[in-house]
Amino acid sequence: MRKATGDHTDLNGVRVLLVEDDPVLLMDLELMLAEAGAVVVGLCQTLDDALVRSDTVDFTVAVLDYQLGAQTVSPLARRLLRNGVPFILHTGQGRGDGSIGELSQCPIVEKPATSRTLISALRAVLGAAFGRVMHRVKSVNHFLEFSLKFIRL
Repeated sequence: MRKATGDHTDLNGVRVLLVEDDPVLLMDLELMLAEAGAVVVGLCQTLDDALVRSDTVDFTVAVLDYQLGAQTVSPLARRLLRNGVPFILHTGQGRGDGSIGELSQCPIVEKPATSRTLISALRAVLGAAFGRVMHRVKSVNHFLEFSLKFIRL
């Protein structure tokens, strides 16, 4: 199921929260991410566990299975969106599947996915998040420069 990326440091040091109800797939994802240099800081199989860990564990990005038994990961995904934490949905439901609803515009990697596909998706959401942060930093710098000019008057 996995294919090597060729560069085992694609996610060097990135802290990842994994949410997947299938224990075999959870272990496979953990190994895949570790081989890419990521640090898996949380393995969650239920929504309740994921919600608790998202409050207590420091992570940079999350990989979320949409369907967790009878529940969906939507409450956690909404929380991560509010907090500006990047994530991908790693799911058997496709973008056109109506059950995903409000999350259909979020990054989706359909199962089964190769290591290259998953890691590329993670790098893309991390890059987009970095871009948003840099935009905010530039806005703050612009505000500070303006404020200093105003103070000098």
